[in-house]
Amino acid sequence: MSHPHPELGPPPKLPQGGLRVTPLGGLGEIGRNMTVFEFDGRLLIVDCGVLFPEEEQPGIDLILPDFSSIRDRLDDVEGIVLTHGHEDHIGAVPYLLREKPDIPLIGSKLTLALIEAKLQEHRIRPYTLEVKEGDREALGVFDCEFIAVNHSIPDALAVAIRTPAGLVVATGDFKMDQLPMDNRLTDLHAFARLSEEGIDLLLSDSTNAEVPGFVPPERDISGVIRGVFAGAQKRIIVASFASHVHRIQQILDAAHEYGRRVAFVGRSMVRNMGIARDLGYLRVPAGLVVDVKTLDDLPDHEVVLVCTGSQGEPMAALSRMANRDHQIRIVPGDTVILASSLIPGNENAVYRVINGLTRWGANVVHKGNAKVHVSGHASAGELLYFYNICKPRNLMPVHGEWRHLRANAELGAMTGVPKDRIVIAEDGVVVDLVDGKARISGKVQAGYVYVDGLSVGDVTETSLKDRRILGEEGIISVYVVVDSTTGKVVTGPNIQARGSGIEDGAFTQVATKIEEAIARAAADGVAEPHQIQQLIRRTMGKWVSDGYRRRPMILPVVVEV
Repeated sequence: MSHPHPELGPPPKLPQGGLRVTPLGGLGEIGRNMTVFEFDGRLLIVDCGVLFPEEEQPGIDLILPDFSSIRDRLDDVEGIVLTHGHEDHIGAVPYLLREKPDIPLIGSKLTLALIEAKLQEHRIRPYTLEVKEGDREALGVFDCEFIAVNHSIPDALAVAIRTPAGLVVATGDFKMDQLPMDNRLTDLHAFARLSEEGIDLLLSDSTNAEVPGFVPPERDISGVIRGVFAGAQKRIIVASFASHVHRIQQILDAAHEYGRRVAFVGRSMVRNMGIARDLGYLRVPAGLVVDVKTLDDLPDHEVVLVCTGSQGEPMAALSRMANRDHQIRIVPGDTVILASSLIPGNENAVYRVINGLTRWGANVVHKGNAKVHVSGHASAGELLYFYNICKPRNLMPVHGEWRHLRANAELGAMTGVPKDRIVIAEDGVVVDLVDGKARISGKVQAGYVYVDGLSVGDVTETSLKDRRILGEEGIISVYVVVDSTTGKVVTGPNIQARGSGIEDGAFTQVATKIEEAIARAAADGVAEPHQIQQLIRRTMGKWVSDGYRRRPMILPVVVEV
């Protein structure tokens, strides 16, 4: 198995007749999925998603792929193929189309409807090409065939890309549910047909590669959900991804069966479920869904609220309910269902929300205590089955953290893919398919691009480090006025602290130390404001570290008179 080396340099020119594959996100992480294919000077992008921030990225709203490696080649892009409508696959499209709005978007009916609604908020009207399973489209030099796959959102597609360099198949996110809610199976016959043609490179979903066996059918959840509805005495509040149409359908069916009305809470939930209903992907009995404003007129045992926040997102409806910062107040006897998995890295945030809801008297039903979620990603048994059907000549695990990629690679090796033809890459690592063999050829820039409010890419790792220090250790500001001629202190030091855990009265001692240090420096001829600032920072830093074992941000201000 080949893998990247940290000292990889820029890739050489792509050999004539070769295909280049550059993942700009989704490898070594769950999210930010984006892969660029290059042949004969032309580019095809598959997916363009976001990653959601973790606790150590305070103030960040979204994390985007880094477009810098293709920014000056956007005229070469034939289109963006979107495999399905989850945020980690479509969420960054608006930010790429800001740079070139006329790049065509290719996807299924639901996927395009979801991204068009998102783009409307960004005031972008995209060029779109709707496709369905079985369709085959020539996108410049890329001959693309679309294959039905089953996932936790309707209308998901894999894409087979044919070029003279060979046949490449990108699965997107998929599983092999044999009893799907919409009766739309993963098309194993199509994959077997492609296998007969010869799959030169397979890019395969790795998310559940560590999980043995097969993913249970989505339908298995229905009985558990009905049981929760049967036992609930007051309101039922369900938190789910705003695009999980199948799960919401099960909630609607249970609500209808038990005589409850449903209201959607949160802009993305209202928008997406409206789209799914209008396109026929969500079956809603007449009168079942009501506006949230009408719920006050209904008794609690007839109410179901469906909201976002299943991952503990601080601004989502469920988190705000847990923090008593939402118009909907949790009361004893309410039932809350978290109908989703835990994305790695979100565990602490989710359990914080669960604890907050439990504190106010809610009965919280989640994956840990009831079967209210099944994954949308193929487990190890399904992947083995899948590889035995596809028989790829080269395998590149994608969509997963390092442990998932490694586990997926082992599964491929077990089914007979030669180890020297299994490529474990990471974001930015360039893989070339030349003469039928996939090899790592270099690396391009593929770091995190942070969205903070209206700012895109302005926040750096240094900025985040400063934010973490401010949040964990606080800040101490030191204001000093010095004589520009002698360098001696005229006024100050005036010291103020916020969040440092140090009482203001304790600074008297260190103020004297700072004044003495400045006097010694002045005697040595040091009078330049920047040098005095550094001196103050060192003196204050040592005093705080020695006395309090803390490392706050120290902000010295030196004014000359």
